[in-house]
Amino acid sequence: MLEVRPFRAWRYDFARHPDISALIAPPYDVLDQADKDALLGKSDRNIVAVDLPHVPPKSAGPATAYTAAAERLKAWQREGILQREAQPAIYLYHQNFAHEGRSYTRKMFIAVLRLVPFSEGRVLPHEETFGGPKEDRLALMKATACNLSPIFGLYSDPRGEVDSGFAEMARRSPDARGSLDGVENRLWIITDAGVVGAVTGAMTQRKVFIADGHHRYGTAMMYRDAVIREKGALDREHPANFIMFVLASMDDPGCLILPYNRVLAKINAAALLAAWGGRVEPCDEKTADVRLFEGSSGKTTCVRFAQRALLDRLAADHGPAWRKLDVAYLHRVLIDDALHAQRGKDDPKVHYVKSVEAAKETARAEQGTALLLNATPMAHLKAVSEAGELMPQKSTYFHPKLATGMTINPLE
Repeated sequence: MLEVRPFRAWRYDFARHPDISALIAPPYDVLDQADKDALLGKSDRNIVAVDLPHVPPKSAGPATAYTAAAERLKAWQREGILQREAQPAIYLYHQNFAHEGRSYTRKMFIAVLRLVPFSEGRVLPHEETFGGPKEDRLALMKATACNLSPIFGLYSDPRGEVDSGFAEMARRSPDARGSLDGVENRLWIITDAGVVGAVTGAMTQRKVFIADGHHRYGTAMMYRDAVIREKGALDREHPANFIMFVLASMDDPGCLILPYNRVLAKINAAALLAAWGGRVEPCDEKTADVRLFEGSSGKTTCVRFAQRALLDRLAADHGPAWRKLDVAYLHRVLIDDALHAQRGKDDPKVHYVKSVEAAKETARAEQGTALLLNATPMAHLKAVSEAGELMPQKSTYFHPKLATGMTINPLE
């Protein structure tokens, strides 16, 4: 059974700050020092002052950085900048945004979820991740005894049973709102026992698929284990057994998956097509599986995958759902097999780029070719995860990113 619960979050004092635009931040792992400075230029109380004590967060920084972050957090609590929720709550969280000329609302809620190993099949990863040290996040969790950045999780709800519990609450004005990078974030505090019970009860038989935050989930497991080593066996109710999630229905029209484009450095489209041979065939824009943008000429060539059955042989260790993925064909057939066979050890460097324009600019700068992909369908993500497999790295990009600073989860 999946255990989703309300929690007593630390949060900004919304009575004093109903507009939290200057206080919230993008996820820590997309920020550099210039980004941090710009956010602190809006307010020295921006959450980034605590959530990003060391730049870049790819490895642990000096212990003093995490001590200072913890002291700052405690000062904000003492001064009333942050308030502790009087009673356990779940937080309805909407993001309003535009994409390609259309307006969307992604409907989510924030709660805590009991940590369980992936092997139990209730919380599932969805894609492979690049190896990244967890030392920075673990050091910050230990210093602050808080979970600052939420994990983004998805659940299946085709009949809208979970969302229906929020319908009446969403009609009132939000308790806080804040704009960040063109996205309006809105938050409602929900303590009504009937609503909380209906929502958490509706989640018990569902699975949660991690969309963003695989490393954060692993870090939370490490933190819990560290507490156990320090204090001995934990009571089931100890907050270290839980981690903060933002949860969204994968059936919500506002839950968009965008593609992660690839750029192959120092290789032109003609060389790619020669290496790929009959594994791709020309097509029009509407039926393309991948569009090749050549940086040197600015020319775009559309192709579709012509021999998908090759994956049955080249990826026999993967199941049918995995072999249906466009990114699986791209990497296993076109790059790992065909391109490697022609170039040997001289494989091009692969850049992973979110937007089409950024991919094109990278292709120009790298004298290479951008591979502009279609988005991975949500159904493919679900099928691969439920089969116990992981999609290739950078198969999905969930837009927009969650805001950090909406709620903070105390771990003691």
